[in-house]
Amino acid sequence: MKKYVEYKKAICYSGYRTGQSPKTNIVPSKEEIREDLHILAKEGFEYIRMYDPNDHARRALEVIKEDKLNMKVMLGVDNFPEYNNPDCPFEKQERSDEELAANAKRNDEEVLRLIDMVKEFSDEILAVSIGNENTPTWGARNVTPERLMEHAKQLKEATGKPVTFCEGVFEWPHLIELGNYLDFISVHSYPLHYGNTIDEAIDVNKANIESVEKLFPDKQVISTEMGWTTMTNSAMKPGQANVQNQERYIRELTKWMDEKQLTVFIFEAFDEPWKGSLPTKSECNWGLYTVDRKRKWNW
Repeated sequence: MKKYVEYKKAICYSGYRTGQSPKTNIVPSKEEIREDLHILAKEGFEYIRMYDPNDHARRALEVIKEDKLNMKVMLGVDNFPEYNNPDCPFEKQERSDEELAANAKRNDEEVLRLIDMVKEFSDEILAVSIGNENTPTWGARNVTPERLMEHAKQLKEATGKPVTFCEGVFEWPHLIELGNYLDFISVHSYPLHYGNTIDEAIDVNKANIESVEKLFPDKQVISTEMGWTTMTNSAMKPGQANVQNQERYIRELTKWMDEKQLTVFIFEAFDEPWKGSLPTKSECNWGLYTVDRKRKWNW
């Protein structure tokens, strides 16, 4: 089995601060990104994962190159939905054929932007992803496996970089053909979302990774998202989302990662207020650091 991703300390990085958002295209300044990346480099993170080839990613790659940071980026495309998903619980999807065609065109252009960015920053980019959670039954930004395969082929031919797809553990049994074409498999596992307690969390992650390894015995399997939020107003099990449990989770996760030599991109570096209308919303609070760049607990 070829290992495309050497075992190193890894984290998901999205540096949007208060008043910034990818939805409004108000992105962190280069100096803000420089501050972030030096924080992460000081903590020993050598891989960061970013989600789309936009100005945020460009500035991050520039900082890594200019400051000669010992850091590489896994960079993906941020797909818009190419078909309506009637089972999406977050929104009623009734986009017209014209809107969906425009989304598909936009996704093709996103792949071309990623190709251009890889060519410009080849030394700083570790691998590329064809998307992020674009196939679940509950998904709001779904794309067919056939279209994802098209983009995987395009990225393989144009970049020469290892190609993956970042998806939840329960979707991989339905993506065998796509997975077999990819260079390596990237799995998301979230015990908190499944209703598990902190006592159960690491065993759940172990079982999830093992299940995908059995599906793809000849492929390297890593995780591009595992984490623990510190606050929530959602239906997660009461009393589980807090700083103390995040500390325990990350410490136990790190111990397992070291033993297995498994690369896991911790989700995530910094809290992101733009993800929710309320500060208690779980999606705003997954960071190891607050939005003010304060460590939530001492390593």
